[in-house]
Amino acid sequence: MNLRRSLAWLSLAALLASALPYRPASAVEPGSEHMLAHRAAYRLKLDSVRDSASIEQAEGIMLFEVIDACDAWASRQRFTLLVSDRDGNVVETTSDYATLEAKDGSSLRFSLTQTTGGAVTSRVAGDASITATGGRIRYQEPAATEEDLPEGTILPMIHTLRSLAAARAGQRIFVAPLFDGTSADGAQDTTTIISGGWIAPQPNPNFPLLATLSSARMRIAFFDRNASGQGGGASTPEYEVSMRYFENGVADEMKMDFGEFVVDGRLGELQPIPSPC
Repeated sequence: MNLRRSLAWLSLAALLASALPYRPASAVEPGSEHMLAHRAAYRLKLDSVRDSASIEQAEGIMLFEVIDACDAWASRQRFTLLVSDRDGNVVETTSDYATLEAKDGSSLRFSLTQTTGGAVTSRVAGDASITATGGRIRYQEPAATEEDLPEGTILPMIHTLRSLAAARAGQRIFVAPLFDGTSADGAQDTTTIISGGWIAPQPNPNFPLLATLSSARMRIAFFDRNASGQGGGASTPEYEVSMRYFENGVADEMKMDFGEFVVDGRLGELQPIPSPC
């Protein structure tokens, strides 16, 4: 069950239509000024279960915070999910994931700690830099290693900004390698389907802040770049997530597909954070 990727994809969304052009580090990513610094809480519950799975119930909460750090975005996502099976066994999985990403998409600092049943099962930490030829990751945990990034790799917040721009432009299918710092396996290939086009503002009595904003629905699939042996991704995704993203980067609905079961996430609380810049 790959819960790591669910964390990263609340603060990021889709992908590029073809080969990603390199953008100079001196240029802040277009659209950054429209992103909302905010705190959000999501209620999680079981949506569906595959026939072969023994999952009986799943519920939890996800807390997300993104802060405008002037020349960077600082984000933190905390995730708790209780999963019970038909025999009554209950397993608690938690994750604490934090990043600091330059607004020009040139660098990322990342840290992830995941526990299952109270025991630490994964720790990943380090930093990455993006260049015209791909870039490089420098891991501190789980071991002090370095790894090259493939050409065209982008980082989480840049993913969000470019996916929203693509949806606004009427594009439907996007692909790009992504590095988010949730795994020691480097970048993943990703494919996103944007369905329904760019949706005009709709009434939103629960969150008036979102009522005047357009949005887009997306389904993102993550692939192991090494699974095919050619760095082109596998035919079956490791993980998939669907969501509705508003033009300010807030997601209010999502479905996280872990293979055996699907979890539904709904926005329960939303609080803007004033920018200090």
